[in-house]
Amino acid sequence: MQQFDAILIGSGQAATPLATQLAHKGRKVVLIEQTYIAGTCINWGCTPTKTMVASAKNIYQAKRSKEYGFTTGAITVDLPAIIARKEKVVTTFRAGSENRLKKESNIKVVYGVASFTGNKVVQVKTTSGAVEEYTAEHIFINTGAATTIPAIKGLDSVPYLTSTTIMELQEIPEHLIIIGAGYVALEFGQMFLRFGSKVTIVQRSQRFLPKEDPDIADEMKKILEEDGITFKLDANPQSVQLSGSKKIILTVTADGKNTDLEGSHLLIAAGRSPNTRSLHLDKTGVETDEKEFIKVNDRLETNVSGIYALGDVKPGPAFTHISYNDYLVVTKNLLENGNVSIKGRFVPYCVFTDPELARVGITEEEARSKGIPVKIAKLPMAYVARGVEMGETRGVMKAVVDAGTKQILGVSIIGFGAGELMSLLQIAMLGKVTSDQLKDNIFAHPTWSESINNLFMNLDE
Repeated sequence: MQQFDAILIGSGQAATPLATQLAHKGRKVVLIEQTYIAGTCINWGCTPTKTMVASAKNIYQAKRSKEYGFTTGAITVDLPAIIARKEKVVTTFRAGSENRLKKESNIKVVYGVASFTGNKVVQVKTTSGAVEEYTAEHIFINTGAATTIPAIKGLDSVPYLTSTTIMELQEIPEHLIIIGAGYVALEFGQMFLRFGSKVTIVQRSQRFLPKEDPDIADEMKKILEEDGITFKLDANPQSVQLSGSKKIILTVTADGKNTDLEGSHLLIAAGRSPNTRSLHLDKTGVETDEKEFIKVNDRLETNVSGIYALGDVKPGPAFTHISYNDYLVVTKNLLENGNVSIKGRFVPYCVFTDPELARVGITEEEARSKGIPVKIAKLPMAYVARGVEMGETRGVMKAVVDAGTKQILGVSIIGFGAGELMSLLQIAMLGKVTSDQLKDNIFAHPTWSESINNLFMNLDE
């Protein structure tokens, strides 16, 4: 049994910087990682996908060359080269995280599978074959989540893809069928469409992007359909099998009848589940919810004093920036004697389709359901001068404003660089800047930011 001040299980965007901060404070830390340092974001999530999205965007722009007054030769897509570029970026980022940890004398990094064997006792079956045990006053679980595999008849006999394995393909799918219509599905769907695949997205429910206002969801669906993606909504997958020609046949029930969809590849993108099963949390008394996410309080502590859950392994929004903010919360509370809570924190997010979808705050639907009197500001991106000049006119800006105080309650944007515009408005929300102040402010011309003037000029009366 080895005694440490802190044990960190998983090395995601909360645990890695937390380990460094603890070490700087003189704490003896052991960081346990099953596969690669830096977690999902750098290894299988944000970094690799956005690198490949950039390739897809440039392919799309090259095909639009005539719109900009020039022509190119034939466009060919080299998927292995795209994958190699992605791998280079990932390994560079990962190496940076590894090197920062190596510089810390108070951090021991152990590679292996961790599980609890007793009260605050963690056993590690290391990659070298050894078995080690550790105990500590503070334990931080940052093991993330993985693709949820739905219970569909025959799925276990079909070579399906996940958000991880699809980024290892060496050939462009002829027809990619995607189960699920969330953010992962949309990003990969548009990406592979631009690489040259036919893409069909299948969703169980009728409502598309249910967390967004219907007008925002409809705008995104319209754009993706214009690009060439086929949507099958309110279609319940029943079974999947391989045909004699090795095609994948997905049978769905829609409109009361069964329909067969035939594709060359199948991507499962129907949600994510926490990586908690192998931890044997019952051995240390940590409680989970019905979906096996670890329950935490407003300070990210579990029901067991001294054990914390950070990032995607707990309930709530599964975003890298939330995991990093979790690190800030526990750092301020444990190392700076703070009293920081996660209750009521702003949760901005972006979907990196092209154009992007970005949102912060509440939607119009949420505001009206709470009985908040609101005014709505909307502006098509086709009315933004910078967008017209750049040929980026798809999308819409929308703001939800308190009718009485004129405070901005929420922002939804579909458009080029939507995440950056949303972040600007998020700062305005944090600073209690009113819609009138933004409407009358001077922004440089021609910038995307000056669209904020026109957005709030369109505030309904």
